[in-house]
Amino acid sequence: MSTLPIAVTCGDPAGVGPELLASWLKSHPESASSVVPIGPADWIAQLGQGLAVGPKDFVTRPGQPDEAGQLIAIEAMEMAARGTTGGRFAAVVTGPVNKKGLAGVGYSFPGQTEFFASRWSGEPVMAFAGGKMTVGLVTWHIPLSEVPRAVTTADIRRTVLALISLRVKLGDRRPRIAVCGLNPHAGEAGLLGKEDDAVIRPAIEGLRAEGHDVSGPLPGDTVFHRHLQGEFDAVAAIYHDQGLAPLKAVDFSTSANLSLGLKHVRTSPDHGTAYEIAGQGKADRGSFDSAMRLARLLSA
Repeated sequence: MSTLPIAVTCGDPAGVGPELLASWLKSHPESASSVVPIGPADWIAQLGQGLAVGPKDFVTRPGQPDEAGQLIAIEAMEMAARGTTGGRFAAVVTGPVNKKGLAGVGYSFPGQTEFFASRWSGEPVMAFAGGKMTVGLVTWHIPLSEVPRAVTTADIRRTVLALISLRVKLGDRRPRIAVCGLNPHAGEAGLLGKEDDAVIRPAIEGLRAEGHDVSGPLPGDTVFHRHLQGEFDAVAAIYHDQGLAPLKAVDFSTSANLSLGLKHVRTSPDHGTAYEIAGQGKADRGSFDSAMRLARLLSA
């Protein structure tokens, strides 16, 4: 078991990230030394521990995002990434950020997954676990219109192998992975689209030939029910909402976002900044708790 602490970034200081960690620390006093919060100086002072970033006179205002807060969110990510590479942290848990707000101050990545991939190297796979379902995404932050052209056999293979590795770490001896089709009814033998047979099926056949327990392409409208019934240990979804709509309907308060395939572990709650309730003590901590638990487990 790693004895290094976990870096926890504030995310957008105006969102619910700071209060989620403060609540976690209050309910886990015995584990306070196992985390290093990174964020604005006033938040760090209130916590009594951590690393301050940004201007010393910055004032955290829940529910009121601004450019200074976006820059602090970026600086916190940078410090966490460098610290993990340098052997200071075992893993990183990131608070929720505002993608549009970050873009407005020059942040060039679609999300935090892509940022950590650039800092740590590796080929990232966005996945979600911690509740009843385990889901990986073959593509994620791209327009739906671009998905058919973006899906490749290599992407499917990378996603499935990352899910297999994850499920082994979570205790499965021989994980059973289902792969969604792209089109309705997985293409209906080519009647409703060619991609399922031309791109997805060859990837699955190759993985099966190597001895992996992989099924598909399977219709997206039934495969998640089969997963919940215990037939599969994880599902590889072809595009963002295909995987996240069913997952968040079932596991919104229990699952966490995982960046698989990188040199280090990064997890995050699977929700956004929730400005409308920030600072009111209403934020559900379930997903954050899963992110903390999985970060420690996967970095062990």
